[in-house]
Amino acid sequence: MCIKPERNITLLFYTVEIQHIDTLLHLATVATATTATTNSISLNQYHKVPALLPHVANLLPHQRVAQSFLIPDNLNEQLIKRQEAAIQTKSGKESGLPDEVHVYHSLYPLEEKAGKFFGHPSWLYKAICRTNGKPYVMVRIEGFRLVNEHAMTMVKEWKKIKHANIISIKEAFTTRAFGDSSLIFIYDYHPCSITLFEAYFTPQAQALLHARLQATGGTALPVPETTLWSFITQIASALKTIHAAGLSARTIDIGKVIMTSKNRLRLSCCGILDVLQYETASQKAPYYQQEDLLTFGKLIVSLACNSLQSFLNLPQSFEYISTFYSADLKNVVFYLLSKPSPLKTIDEVIRMIGPRLLHEVNSTQYYTDTLESNLGFELENSRLVRLLSKFGFINERPEFSDDPRWSETGDRYVIKLFREYLFHQVNEVGVPVIDMAHVISCLNKLDAGVDEKILLTSRDDETSIIVSYKEIKDCINSAFNDLYSSFHTNNNKTK
Repeated sequence: MCIKPERNITLLFYTVEIQHIDTLLHLATVATATTATTNSISLNQYHKVPALLPHVANLLPHQRVAQSFLIPDNLNEQLIKRQEAAIQTKSGKESGLPDEVHVYHSLYPLEEKAGKFFGHPSWLYKAICRTNGKPYVMVRIEGFRLVNEHAMTMVKEWKKIKHANIISIKEAFTTRAFGDSSLIFIYDYHPCSITLFEAYFTPQAQALLHARLQATGGTALPVPETTLWSFITQIASALKTIHAAGLSARTIDIGKVIMTSKNRLRLSCCGILDVLQYETASQKAPYYQQEDLLTFGKLIVSLACNSLQSFLNLPQSFEYISTFYSADLKNVVFYLLSKPSPLKTIDEVIRMIGPRLLHEVNSTQYYTDTLESNLGFELENSRLVRLLSKFGFINERPEFSDDPRWSETGDRYVIKLFREYLFHQVNEVGVPVIDMAHVISCLNKLDAGVDEKILLTSRDDETSIIVSYKEIKDCINSAFNDLYSSFHTNNNKTK
């Protein structure tokens, strides 16, 4: 049906009868790690959507803005920084590292200088596994000669430990790839992690704490009690699993407990000392478990008192904790630092913190709900990318210029006009309109195939078409199916 208005505009009430065919466009994302000649790879090619203004923060459900379709900027930036850290690499010549160690390549130093692991020089690297392409942390004990091969059996015992607050060990081996006799341990890699020392005791962390104290008039605690209880719960849970297996962590240290995300702790380097000191590892397991509880108490005191030397003056430290923290927290610390009579156990610690466990579970479930809600925003990505990919395949195909179905009177013309409606709108003075909410909302309606009708107008304003999202979707599927069938037909002929 055509109507000729006074302005000589052709108005078409467009209807189509095309059988809908569900065709999946499979998009494969191939991640490649490229060797860089610079110190790092910059992936800051993402953008942030400006924060909501106060007067539009509480809109009605049908009043959507771009921010409401996306995950929060801080989470988005955090995830991208982790990806950036995961693919950082240096050439072997630049870093002075071997090109390959066992099945691991693309070694990237995570420390500027060698550390000390109980008297042994040690290095940390990120390395890519050739068998699965995943990044891992490589801990190298420099210049260590393994005398007893049975020591590697301890690695098998630690590989059985699976816990959310323990960094899992994958394997251990000896190598001469570094020009000496080195002992290598491979652990899961958690990018952008920091130790508790880096989080609370570096000059930068102390400066932030002092600024917070000034802002609150000196009433803020170095570590809030709720955060401290969360740390206690996580470490106690990890120790429960370790001690139940007849092992001991031996790395409850301010520089070995790492924070992989906000207040999320993991014990690192577990199992290394059991290999380095294999002769005494099994014989002194009960003693080392008692040592775990003692170092656990020292860690809590250091965080609560904001001092690495606080455990040297326990009466003063207990007085501080009694003044600013609850009696329950003081009792836990007192038990951990007291002399065993006959033996302290992690089970008793868990009994003492029992009521706090429920709060930790509740907080974890709330956080899980938040992440699932944010994941729901990203759920739209695959659908919208499929639609946009179909647009890219269909629009502007010069090889079909003689096909009447692709002409400006054919059904494919609707797709072209919809693209103009989607991306090329202008305001009353001809300035391009950049509206992400409009694009995402229209694509969602298109993917759902709703019956809502819209007016599509050509650039010269000579032709306008009223068509529903369902009809546009049918046109897109039909055009894409034709292209897909043509591609497979030609491929079969060439084989």
